[in-house]
Amino acid sequence: MKIRTNRLMLISERMEREIEQQNIPGAVIAVGKGLSILYLESFGYAENQNGIVRVMNKDTLFDLASLTKVTATLPSVLYLIDNGQIRLNDPVSLFIDEFGSSAKGTVTIRHLLTHSAGLPPHQPYHRLYSSPDAIRRAIRFEGTGAEPGLRTEYSDVHFSLLGEIVAAVSGQSLDVFSKRHIFSALGMSKTMFCPPESEFHRIAATENSKVGVVHDEDADALGGVAGHAGLFSTVQDLITYVWMWLGENPLLSESVRRLAVQNHTTTLNGNRGLGWVCRYDPYDHTGDLWPETTVGHTGFTGTSLAFDPVSKLWMIILTNDVHYGREKRAMIRLRALLHNIVGSAIETE
Repeated sequence: MKIRTNRLMLISERMEREIEQQNIPGAVIAVGKGLSILYLESFGYAENQNGIVRVMNKDTLFDLASLTKVTATLPSVLYLIDNGQIRLNDPVSLFIDEFGSSAKGTVTIRHLLTHSAGLPPHQPYHRLYSSPDAIRRAIRFEGTGAEPGLRTEYSDVHFSLLGEIVAAVSGQSLDVFSKRHIFSALGMSKTMFCPPESEFHRIAATENSKVGVVHDEDADALGGVAGHAGLFSTVQDLITYVWMWLGENPLLSESVRRLAVQNHTTTLNGNRGLGWVCRYDPYDHTGDLWPETTVGHTGFTGTSLAFDPVSKLWMIILTNDVHYGREKRAMIRLRALLHNIVGSAIETE
């Protein structure tokens, strides 16, 4: 596969138009193939409200929102699998006592990773409970709305529980474990939960000019660390992370990486890998032209990451889409359009 890099300039044209029309505040976008970075540009503003204007740059830190699931929680779980500490088919009840009931006793780690455990899609825990411990207890006691393994339904609860499992097995909270075994090992020095105030000037503002505080209300109520949201990172660190998935760093075994990007829900209503969204799932954001073996994920704040493990094509889009309000959210459609531009640049050799 070759990429006609001149086609990628259409990304710049589109983004400049979107920012001029105030559809989105700002963005950093990278496209590459293997270790080659074919396109890397920043656009617009990291903050542009209430008389405060900060220009976006390539070193800006972003609230990753649900990219946390596949950037912190997923690799931590896969690390434990690689090291013989857990299995995909282990029942969750081995690690979380509240799952010992008959209704939830058959829920496995695989079910959580593929969003097929039958747990509810969303609950406003931050409004229902007054402390992190009360929220964690409520999540552990959450009931199943459907029998595990019958259908996929995207749920933050699944990955919140996976974060709890990482902590139960390792004896370390998710932020400590992922920093020690994933981010530090890969050299991702600007990837973190709960960024210190010294980094706030480098962070893209989200809704209501939030800077350095996680946008997701439930993750915020949990102290900024959760399996479903809370991570901050830069485009360069995420490029390093994608390179690991393409085999450029032996942090995770080839076997577990190959397993994670396979479709594990072919007989259900969605196409889910372990954590990853596969092509043609309802949550697939990669448009119409990317290879069938592409996987990816998105984040509510306006972030996304996609890669094809076969051709090694990848794309990272980091925006602060919600800075102008969560109602607008232009990135939902724009992501697919930008991926179509990249897809149109593909030439088979």
